[in-house]
Amino acid sequence: MNDARPRKRSLTLQGHRTSVSLEDAFWEELQAMAEARGISVNALVAEIDAARGVSAGLASAIRVHILTDLKQR
Repeated sequence: MNDARPRKRSLTLQGHRTSVSLEDAFWEELQAMAEARGISVNALVAEIDAARGVSAGLASAIRVHILTDLKQR
């Protein structure tokens, strides 16, 4: 069973290191989405980051992106 506690992982966005805390289920789905598109997780998160509003946190934007993608499938 997946751990419900967020795990922090480091990513590189626009040449800068940042860390994001997400639950395992979101990390797993993010990896699967990136693999399905043939891109890295960093590249996918960079797309999500570029599309998010200034008021949305990165972790929240990733979660919403994943949920939106799953609903569209």
